[in-house]
Amino acid sequence: MERRERADAARNRRAILDATEALLARQRPETISMELVAAEAGVGKGTVFHRFGSRMGLMVALAQERALGLREAVESGPPPLGPGASPAERLPAFLDAAVDVVVRNKNLLAALGHAEASAPHDHGDLADHPVYRFWHAHVVSLLTGDDTDALAHVVLAGLRSGPVIAMIDRGEAERVKRALRTIVSGLVG
Repeated sequence: MERRERADAARNRRAILDATEALLARQRPETISMELVAAEAGVGKGTVFHRFGSRMGLMVALAQERALGLREAVESGPPPLGPGASPAERLPAFLDAAVDVVVRNKNLLAALGHAEASAPHDHGDLADHPVYRFWHAHVVSLLTGDDTDALAHVVLAGLRSGPVIAMIDRGEAERVKRALRTIVSGLVG
């Protein structure tokens, strides 16, 4: 049985995540330290480390929270994103929504990339991130053909590539969506 979070722990968690959000809105991701988050949240640095383990853990938790809405839409929302539509309708709808998540979270993704680059290698990589695992499993479930696992990784890799992020930064998210729809059009049955 899952333990309920204590009220003070829940408040601290919310304060830390809100502080991280506020800092990401104001400054470059690489300048955000655990100490700065703690000060912004009004908690001790030890509380931030105890709760999230590392800067990478904090950024992963924030990304996970931000992606929860997309997961809920995929699992129980209306078609074509949610159940009830064909894979040929669901996959492009999902990729459009994923691009929208990237657009709304560019600074967080940059922070994750910076945290990943500066983290010791024994922390794993973003392919182990729960959000990525969900996105990957969902894409695999909608693909047909051989080696859907590799195909899903390749499709999702585009959402983290430097040139694609640069396109999004220039306001070309619709162009990215069209390109992803073209790529996957032959991969769903």
